Amino acid sequence: MDRLLTLEMFVAVAAEGGFAAAARKLGSSPPAVTRGIAALEARLGTVLFHRSTRAVALTDAGEIFLEKAQRILADLAGAERELRGAEAEPGGQLYLTAPVMFGRLHVLPVVGELLAQHAALSVRMMLIDRNVRIVEEGIDVAVRIGALVDSALKAVRIGTVRQMLVASPGYLARHGAPEGVADLNGHNLIRSMGPRASGDWHFVAGRLRVDAQRRLTVNTVDGALAAAEAGMGIANLLSYQVAEAVGAGRLISLLPDDQPPPLPVNLLFEPSRASLPSVRAFVMAMKERGRRKGLG
Repeated sequence: MDRLLTLEMFVAVAAEGGFAAAARKLGSSPPAVTRGIAALEARLGTVLFHRSTRAVALTDAGEIFLEKAQRILADLAGAERELRGAEAEPGGQLYLTAPVMFGRLHVLPVVGELLAQHAALSVRMMLIDRNVRIVEEGIDVAVRIGALVDSALKAVRIGTVRQMLVASPGYLARHGAPEGVADLNGHNLIRSMGPRASGDWHFVAGRLRVDAQRRLTVNTVDGALAAAEAGMGIANLLSYQVAEAVGAGRLISLLPDDQPPPLPVNLLFEPSRASLPSVRAFVMAMKERGRRKGLG
């Protein structure tokens, strides 16, 4: 059986969690997929999947081989796109992911401009406050805020954002404003969930353990922001998340000299996707927006 086809079958079974689901995805039949995986295992001399009547799971060898197989298929797809013309008009579906509020404030306006400019382009956006697995989810470009782990993905920095402590004028009138990090002890602290969720709040001089002080934990940025504006406590959010409320006077920035260094904002994508016209157009537009909006 064709080696490339068996690789596609292997990646599909791993992604879909079963032979029948993989067959539907590939437009094939379960027996054909079963034969393809068997042929691949025979050629490699190892078992790639644990099989049972209820589930299919990767073996240790399968886990190792999966990343290599995905990379081979991605490189091939990238080479095909280059041969079709690197300067082609952006078109097809562009799959993006970003944190919810950053996506709404900064990614969605860029997407709107690109859709208006390129009639053949369509965009699928996943706005979620957690990091998703880019290769496995088939993401073209992901927005990541914060330090990056080492990986084979390409990163393009579009700016930086800052941590900010904020509270409403009403809350500060009742409880007073902290003059230093140590003064946060005894205040009502609002903790949010997501990639930045932690029992620690970081500052230039160290960190503050907030578990004992927190009175409220909220699972969305919008919720934490609303709680702070309602006078329920002090929230630790990012500059782009509170910019409008601080500018309007609904929130007040606290301890700005004690905040840690800014966090980078990067676009992450597979190197093989760099030549895709839609990816190039999106990356260039996001870099321009970062420059215009002062993200860094």
